[in-house]
Amino acid sequence: MGMNKNTVLAWATYLMLLMGLILIAMGAFKYDEVAGWGFATVGIGFFAIAWVFNALKGRV
Repeated sequence: MGMNKNTVLAWATYLMLLMGLILIAMGAFKYDEVAGWGFATVGIGFFAIAWVFNALKGRV
């Protein structure tokens, strides 16, 4: 079974969402200092990129 472009974008979306959740959780629970804000911000950035990947499905 081969993977087409939409399947690759779907997997990329799920992986980006998972990494975003992990980064936000690290920022919220592991790092209480200023570094936690950085981890949470990068996690939100991962959400934004995953949103773009999801929007590209069917258009590429």
